[in-house]
Amino acid sequence: MIRPFAAVVGWPANHSLSPVMMRRWLDDAGMDGEYGRLEIPSDHFDAFCRSLPALGWTGVNVTSPHKSAALTAAHTATEAAQAVGAANLLTVGSDGRLKADNTDIAGVAEALKPDAGSGPAVLVGAGGAAAAALFHLASQDREIRLVNRTRAKAEALAARYDRPVGVGTDIESALDGAALLINATTLGMAGKPALEPDLSPMTPAALVFDMVYTPLETRLLKAARRSGRRSVDGLAMLIGQARPSFEAFYSVRPLFGTDMHAHLATHLGETA
Repeated sequence: MIRPFAAVVGWPANHSLSPVMMRRWLDDAGMDGEYGRLEIPSDHFDAFCRSLPALGWTGVNVTSPHKSAALTAAHTATEAAQAVGAANLLTVGSDGRLKADNTDIAGVAEALKPDAGSGPAVLVGAGGAAAAALFHLASQDREIRLVNRTRAKAEALAARYDRPVGVGTDIESALDGAALLINATTLGMAGKPALEPDLSPMTPAALVFDMVYTPLETRLLKAARRSGRRSVDGLAMLIGQARPSFEAFYSVRPLFGTDMHAHLATHLGETA
């Protein structure tokens, strides 16, 4: 019997923790499967996708910068992937056709399990990760404020929805009375400028969620902790989006015997 094989694909992809998660879940399940990591440049990505059926793989997780291209390369796509305009999961059907899905939405939902109330939500960014977060927020009865350096890009993202979404470029004013802040950019990642707005205009019980996980506690999350507000790090979303991917690749749900957050934090050399 051929061992099921899947991988994460990006450019670059060496930073991805997906192999660490998938290997641990495979071991927990006692499965003889494989999960790899591939770096594919953008001009080769479409050809790579076309080769997947011949390779006999069950599918791939897709990371930056290929999420939009993955949606285009697929034969079919879920409603969620179409709405977001990006896919982070490609699976190969028995007929060799590629199906695109977006499990980042599930990851956002997992990260936002702590109650963020019903007050205004501020979403920073207008890329693929922000699109997944906006898809999740759009199902809620709350005010949404989308902040991005390039206003036109934010307006294009907001225009996908029938409901009102406020758009701006100034995070400081957007945080007035906000109950939730989501950083869906690379700001705060190791080697990148920090995102450090004044959080005092937010409600005292506000929730701050940063999708960045290198470092695990960004300066934004440190500021939230110092101000007494709650925080959620990027590993919560990473784990949440990986669970449905694992099931799609290996036809079983990942077991919950491992504290995956602690496992990944240890791998990063940080304390959970």
